[in-house]
Amino acid sequence: MLRFMPVGDSMTIGSAGDHTWRYRLWQHLCTTYGGPFTLVGPREALHDPATDAPTSHAYADPRFPRAHLAGWGEGWHHMAPLIGETVRSCRADVLLVSLGLIDLGFYTNAEQTADNVRAFVAGARSANPRIRMAVLPVIPNIRVEADPAFAEQVAHFNELLAKTTVDLDEAGSSLLLVPPPPSYDLRTDTYDGTHPNASGEHKVAAAFAEAMWQGWDLGGPCRTA
Repeated sequence: MLRFMPVGDSMTIGSAGDHTWRYRLWQHLCTTYGGPFTLVGPREALHDPATDAPTSHAYADPRFPRAHLAGWGEGWHHMAPLIGETVRSCRADVLLVSLGLIDLGFYTNAEQTADNVRAFVAGARSANPRIRMAVLPVIPNIRVEADPAFAEQVAHFNELLAKTTVDLDEAGSSLLLVPPPPSYDLRTDTYDGTHPNASGEHKVAAAFAEAMWQGWDLGGPCRTA
């Protein structure tokens, strides 16, 4: 069984009432991936605005394998120290990673964030030398529009991330850069300028699905967006 682990921040964990892009991608793989698979990770909850903590289990579909490694307000800075043991304990085969916004907003500059990407990749490979990783750059968000200095850091980090994925890609442990959804619009694809609504969830899921199909021949053409 192929074991996918979603890794991310608030856009990946989702909030109470969200379907999440994790769910949309699972739906897609259920129809296009020919073998058994599941989602794995040490966490299962959604973020609950009422408690400001990951305490909600209000998923819309009880069949959904809801495991993940995602957290509200967490980034590469938080996940790099955790990923080795998590990959080992959850026996992950493929990491689906969406991180960076939180790092650049609160913790590290573009170069430091890229260093944490390298530490993350090394940690994951220390636990599974054949692990594959699909990584999404920082996608459009309201702060980029409002803060030119932040926008510059995001653009610089995305450039460094693209270079890092090329530098660290290996035949036995592929590192795949996921092209951002080309039509993603923070006004129509988010509910607050950052977090995806149903339309945004479909587009993020489609970005991962298309990248895995094109890069790894895994799954099939994505029709969810």
